[in-house]
Amino acid sequence: MTDIFLDEVYSGKVDNVKEFISNLKKERREKEFLRSLNIFYDEEFDELFLNISDGRARRPLIVVENGKSKLTKEYTDKLLNNEITWDNLIKDGVIEYLDAGEEENSLIALNEDELTEKYTHLELGAITILGVTTSLVPYANYDAAARLNGGSKNQKHALGLYLANYLLRMDTDVSVLHSPQMPIVSSFMAGISNYDKHPSGFNVVIAEMCYEGYNMEDAIIFNKSSIERGLARSTYFRPYAVEELRYSGGLMDEIGIPNKEVRGYKSEKDYRYLENDGIVYTGQKLKADDVIIGKTSPPRFLGEMEEFSFSASTRRESSTIVKHGEAGVVDMVILTDNEEGNKLVQARLRDQRIPEIGDKFTSRHGQKGVIGLTVPSIDLPFSSKGISPDIIHSPHSIPNRMTVSHLIEILAGKVGSLSGRIVDGTTFDAEPEKGLRQELLELGFRDDGTETMYNGVTGERYKVRIYIGNMYYLKLKHMVANKLHARASGRIQLLTRQPIEGRSKGGGLRLGEMEKDCLVAHGASLLLKERFDSDKTTIYVCENCGLLAVNDSFRNRQYCTRCGDNVEINAIELSYAFKLLLDELKSMCINPKLILEDKY
Repeated sequence: MTDIFLDEVYSGKVDNVKEFISNLKKERREKEFLRSLNIFYDEEFDELFLNISDGRARRPLIVVENGKSKLTKEYTDKLLNNEITWDNLIKDGVIEYLDAGEEENSLIALNEDELTEKYTHLELGAITILGVTTSLVPYANYDAAARLNGGSKNQKHALGLYLANYLLRMDTDVSVLHSPQMPIVSSFMAGISNYDKHPSGFNVVIAEMCYEGYNMEDAIIFNKSSIERGLARSTYFRPYAVEELRYSGGLMDEIGIPNKEVRGYKSEKDYRYLENDGIVYTGQKLKADDVIIGKTSPPRFLGEMEEFSFSASTRRESSTIVKHGEAGVVDMVILTDNEEGNKLVQARLRDQRIPEIGDKFTSRHGQKGVIGLTVPSIDLPFSSKGISPDIIHSPHSIPNRMTVSHLIEILAGKVGSLSGRIVDGTTFDAEPEKGLRQELLELGFRDDGTETMYNGVTGERYKVRIYIGNMYYLKLKHMVANKLHARASGRIQLLTRQPIEGRSKGGGLRLGEMEKDCLVAHGASLLLKERFDSDKTTIYVCENCGLLAVNDSFRNRQYCTRCGDNVEINAIELSYAFKLLLDELKSMCINPKLILEDKY
């Protein structure tokens, strides 16, 4: 007897489970109220699970009986003539919806020509095994699955027109591409998803070759002249918000230009961009540490006696400044109230981003890389027809990643741009490569996509032909301007006296053990010394008992609290973190003893 579970609740037993399942499936195809039912039989535990619960992901498949698809030519003709609809196919049992459980007991064919008796279902189309974003990748059936996943993820954080009303919104950390284009090699999904309303890339001329070693390890070389003509420019938006908070005792923040009596007043120069209401005006250029919204707050801590004293009435400065490493033009200012009824001021900063060394780009096939060099077009290789590439991509990144579709897209893009048409690159149903090669030959080019190229510096002809064509490239949100991080001496933590963490706070760069090993291997001794000097401190140690001694710099006297004056006391340099450890050990009544030896 087989146990039956309805929505994971035990509901009874059945003796002939296979006959029961086949009868149930027959009933489901005939009766409308059973359409949401899915069946999963677990042979290992001899358990049958029936599912009618909400929230399951289900997908449509064509029913196969005796190795034949139930979606016959008669049905397709009626569909094309609008005689029947999708609902009619479901009522007739031609199409049914399966969930993840029932898929385990099914064998689904990808194409109709591979159907045999053992298959139970057929995909509506081979491309339905891919998601919306993945099906935008052209010629994806020539890619490895891992690269396809990468290409899909890359498209999701590519810059484009993410929303039509972006100028009216205060979104955090967003960018808009200035001149997005539709791809020359496109997929049918581009039409379904209205990709022309929100494209997120641009068509470039790309050459597969090495150039002075500057595009090794996934780097790419950009044509500086193309950048100057506006290629891949984007605008980065960053909002700043200030709220007038209310505190206990009727005190509250005030947005405005702070008075000189305020504690922490900067200087008149710092508030020069603020208008009378304490808010910066639209169109003003700001850089890091400039005040964008002026604000004063009441004192942080108020005792009972202090409420009436003069010092308690002194307000403190709490203006919002442009974050470290950011700059831009004030794009929009909004004054409103929030849900608590407090005044809320929001200002948005706009910064034009021109591609520079370190910015990240990718094709739709997971071939991502950062700009390693920008070269003026006069120094770049050029073809016999005088064309210089916008991007030089390393050919070494193709073989081990097996992104054959990357190469096919270059060829198809070349055909599309020369013949002035969109090439259909839909997965499993694309224009065949053979036809593209033939068309390229008829257009007066070599059918293998290669061309004779000349060195832009010396004018010599390269001994090999270079694979060159057109491709759709994406700019990713990972820009070097948002990640660049450096600092000299600066703010430190109170406890360990080491630099604080975080780029936005002006923190330090942490070098771990592995980074230290790299510096040792390079012989960068001064940098190593600097690494260990972030919390350098000098302590005085008694040679007799090994305890920390006292250094009285006012009287120019050193002595040990245990042994007195008549002992040798030495100053040693070590990290403050170690001194902190010694203090913490003492607090646990463990007496650490330092034994000093000569360096030499």
